Amino acid sequence: MTLLETGRAAAPALRRGTVPRRRHRSPVGYVFVGGYALLLLAFGVFPTGYSFYLALTNDQGQFTGLNQFVRVAQDYRFLPAFGHMLLYLALWLVTLVVVVVLVAVVLRGRIRPGTSALLRFLYYLPGALAGVASVLVWLFMLDPDVSPVSWLLESMGMHTFAAVLSPGNLPLILMLIAFWTGAGGWMVVMYGALNNIPDEVLEAARVDGAGPWRTAWHIQIPMIRQWIVYMTILAFAAGTQLFVEPQLLQTASLGRVSPTWSPNQLAYVYAFQQGDFNGAAAISVCLLVVGLLAAGLLIARSNLFTLDEK
Repeated sequence: MTLLETGRAAAPALRRGTVPRRRHRSPVGYVFVGGYALLLLAFGVFPTGYSFYLALTNDQGQFTGLNQFVRVAQDYRFLPAFGHMLLYLALWLVTLVVVVVLVAVVLRGRIRPGTSALLRFLYYLPGALAGVASVLVWLFMLDPDVSPVSWLLESMGMHTFAAVLSPGNLPLILMLIAFWTGAGGWMVVMYGALNNIPDEVLEAARVDGAGPWRTAWHIQIPMIRQWIVYMTILAFAAGTQLFVEPQLLQTASLGRVSPTWSPNQLAYVYAFQQGDFNGAAAISVCLLVVGLLAAGLLIARSNLFTLDEK
């Protein structure tokens, strides 16, 4: 296009006064981003860097390479702690993804708007409780002597609190606690993601003869796949940090639950009972690496950050 043609094409826009103006960046945005950046540096980047420093040195500040990692990996409590965490994560993530997506789809398509809003509020309520409060509620629920569902516990052969908190039951109990506190918020998020699907797409599926479940499986769930992956990454990261729940169960059970049941508990024992901050940092770095590898795999396989072409 020549300059003359360009001028002629721009003339109507000039007459209408719709020529796009050059945008001026407001300093307000920098203020908000700057505050977040400072907090991220102070409570994210710096502690992470310091953890790497401790994990690669000894208590005298001498570089030791991977010796700290080898030493904590040889601890007889190391592999069981990570095994417990992985079993808990498997139960937690599968239950979270299946139930949250299923409930969100049902809320979106088969329940009246007023009822749907009430249910979303009720689902979100447990998430308003802090982790400690939720564990205390579940301690009450899991004690056959005072639990309102004691009949259910006794029917499963759990007649005492010690039987409920046996090591084999802990992954399931912790999964229930995590699901009760965290799933409701994600149901609201998934419901919002489903609302972003154009009604024309769903109407076209109905015209083609697709029922509610076929529409959900072939259209709705694929179109919110990135949100599901995002939920899985954050839930995985939160699950690797498991500490408050097993620690409180350990205290409430008077030592029947191992104080090193999860890797975070093991790191706590290293740091504050043994005074070995270098070993604790090595365990923390291992958890960070596990979380980053899982997130990277999910992002690579799902194209999470790929922009949709218009």
